[in-house]
Amino acid sequence: MTRRLAQVAKKVGVSEATVSRVLNGKPGVSEATRQAVLSALDVLGYERPTQLRGERARLVGLVLPELRNPIFPAFGEVIGGALAQLGLTPVLCTQTKGGVSEADYVDLLLQQQVSGVVFAGGLYAQADAEHDHYRRLADRKIPVVLVNASIEDLGFPGVSCDDAVAMERAWRHLSSLGHERIGLVLGPADHVPSKRKLAAARAFGAELPEERVARAMFSLEDGQAATARLLDRGVTGIICASDPLALGAVRAARRRGLGVPADVSVVGYDDSAFMNCTEPPLTTVRQPIEAMGRAAVELLNVQIGGNPVPAEELLFEPELVVRGSTAQAPRN
Repeated sequence: MTRRLAQVAKKVGVSEATVSRVLNGKPGVSEATRQAVLSALDVLGYERPTQLRGERARLVGLVLPELRNPIFPAFGEVIGGALAQLGLTPVLCTQTKGGVSEADYVDLLLQQQVSGVVFAGGLYAQADAEHDHYRRLADRKIPVVLVNASIEDLGFPGVSCDDAVAMERAWRHLSSLGHERIGLVLGPADHVPSKRKLAAARAFGAELPEERVARAMFSLEDGQAATARLLDRGVTGIICASDPLALGAVRAARRRGLGVPADVSVVGYDDSAFMNCTEPPLTTVRQPIEAMGRAAVELLNVQIGGNPVPAEELLFEPELVVRGSTAQAPRN
């Protein structure tokens, strides 16, 4: 018991006497401190006292599709910090190949009686994927917020980076540099953010035949393979749907003996960590991660408080960050 008191007190930054008062249900402790102590018990793996087990644990699921792409740890850091400031404890759920699925995580979170769930990337963005686990959350009336574009009719509020604005800024940047043969490296055909980017490019861009649209999973290796196909078709400018795809594009060009940006210009998407440290530094479209993450937590907290939130999407404006991977189109 003494060890438990000491660990919880250290975690929260209060005295052991304060922790004891919370565990014994005694007055004289603020609600914020009380909730922080209970959250620390959950995080450290201790059972709550019997008289406190009827309360919802104030746990919030934070579901990320992976951690290899730096954009997802970045979202996780912002969202997790904002949750902690509200006395909510984030439970990180990250998928691994051949491991626990998103649907399995949802079942586990429901068993833990979570107060809500934030999804920052996941199957909700793929039209052809399985979505029954989202409906289970809706049926249980669990507050949910989705980060970045989802399929229609899920009925959850969301925050998204404006894909149309992102594509327009990237396309116009390459066009201003004289590039006429621009290609796109996008996600799968059923991926909603990629569909939005493609629709935007075709809405304001020059001719964009299907042969200049390459599909890939979101990895450096797939970006390299997709770019190789575009280079065969004579493109001089490439816009990618993620920074790892863009790094794959740079590698593909170099494997062909082409210079970036002397022969091929490359634009990424996200402005994830260290993109200013690559060679060349990557021109990319920056998602406003801090603002989006905090908005997602605010939407979730309103729902947890019992207030309705419209099932609408808040769009955040991206910023084009010009670095060394783009330059004037080569003269033929």
